[in-house]
Formats: sequence, C-alpha cells, structure tokens
Amino acid sequence: MDIALLILGFLFILAGIMGSLVPILPGPPLSWVGLLLLFLTKAVPDDWWFLGIMGAIALLVFALDYIIPALGTKKFGGTKAGMMGTTLGLIIGILAPIPFGIIIGPFVGAFLGELSNKADNKTALKAAFGSFLGFITGAFMKFVVAMVFLGFFVKTTWDYSEGLFSFIN
Repeated sequence: MDIALLILGFLFILAGIMGSLVPILPGPPLSWVGLLLLFLTKAVPDDWWFLGIMGAIALLVFALDYIIPALGTKKFGGTKAGMMGTTLGLIIGILAPIPFGIIIGPFVGAFLGELSNKADNKTALKAAFGSFLGFITGAFMKFVVAMVFLGFFVKTTWDYSEGLFSFIN
C-alpha cells in the first residue's frame, strides 16, 4: 500500500508542478496532496505541524494567484477584459505548437482583450503588460512552491526509503 501511496503522491506532485503553469489546475494544493499521501504511508511518521504549515502556504499561494494578476492589471490601468484575455491567451498559447506560446499567448490575449474593451493601442499595451506581469509573477510563485514541495517529497522519500522500499529486501 505504501508504494501505491508513494506513486500517487508523486503523480500529485507532478500535477502540482504542471498546475503552476496551467490556470485550470490548482498547482500548490495538488502538490500538497502529494505530500499528504507520502505522510500517510506507514514508513513515514506523521508530522501534522509540517503538513499544516505546508497546507497554509499552498492555500496562501493559491489565493495570491488570483489577487496578484488583478493587482497588476489594475495598477497598469487594465480591465476585466484584459484579465480574461490573459487567461484565454495562456490556454491558446499552451495548445498552440509555437515556441514560447505560454509566454506570448497571455500578453497577446491581454492586449486583444483590452482592445476589445475600446482601449486605444497605448492604453491596451500598458494594461496588457500589467496583466502579463501579474500572470508571470503568480505562475513563478506557484512554480517555486511546487518545486519546494517536490524537494520535500524527494528528501522525505530518501530519508525513509528503507521503510518505503522494504519489500525489495
């Protein structure tokens, strides 16, 4: 059972890393579930303080991911149309087979979103930059947290590998 929890936990960690770039997936909370599954194994002792602190961090980053892009858009004079354009541009950028689509897509989407909201080119460009900057900041923050969770997962797995992989002996 421990191996199943370990594998499932690792898959959640990977999904969390993917979720740091894909807006549909809640990256850090998924990575936290991966840590939780690891700590539910018999080989790894319970550490509810650690899991509680990591869970609070995951939820904080998850919440900030919605706040930071809105602040970036607002600071640079953007609208909801620009924010929606950023999200649509990201999705298209991920699906499009072009290099750097994940970076170009949100910026172009924000720009077109602002233009559709009757903004002039200069205002739309400024708002698109703010929306894009907010998106990149949120994605970077989620990615860093997901990678730290991966580090904890690997280190804990290594520390308790004798118990986790005892079936090999």
